Amino acid sequence: MKKLSFLASLAVLFALASCSPSTKIIGSWSSPEKPASPYKKILVTGMTSNLVNRQAFEEELVATLIEDGVPATSSLNIIPVGSAATTEGMAKALETIRNSGHDGILTVALLDQTSETRYVQGTTTYAPMGYGGYYGRYSGYYGYYGAMTYDPGYYTTDKLYYIEVNLYDAKTEGLVWSSQSETTNPSNLESFSHTFAGVVVDQMIKDGIIAGPAKK
Repeated sequence: MKKLSFLASLAVLFALASCSPSTKIIGSWSSPEKPASPYKKILVTGMTSNLVNRQAFEEELVATLIEDGVPATSSLNIIPVGSAATTEGMAKALETIRNSGHDGILTVALLDQTSETRYVQGTTTYAPMGYGGYYGRYSGYYGYYGAMTYDPGYYTTDKLYYIEVNLYDAKTEGLVWSSQSETTNPSNLESFSHTFAGVVVDQMIKDGIIAGPAKK
């Protein structure tokens, strides 16, 4: 019975792992006109009217950038909410960004949210009971056919979120880098934004947009 319990536990573990939240970059692009040197100070701004979501993603990206050695600031700290909605307000916001030493502006926007239903195949687990007891006699074995267990398949619905991150040059306002990510089944806003920030910043380092942590 111990072996059966162990195998059953493994099956449950793998089933849970397959449903765990995940974030991956599905595409990134760098402008051929991007500066030769990496950006050194980034302003992060969320493109949403939901202040709770905006704050969560801005703060996580800022924290991750700083952890990797790149100074960063949440737009909520230096630009009043709604102040950049007009042409005059945007000009003032850009002046504030440049005067505070930021050379890059990182925007985060939700492109799409979808649901997909998929079928999870059932599994059969074989666990022989060993000699002695029920297994040692045909009649006992035949009556104790529980050694072969079957978990039926089932349908599950995955929630998918597609987010676009753009980096603009603070001086020219030109787009220099863009990425799109896919997140599956986020459990909550905190873990979603934290995982998302790590994946995005890693891609920025990989693409040479920021320098990242100094190598020892």
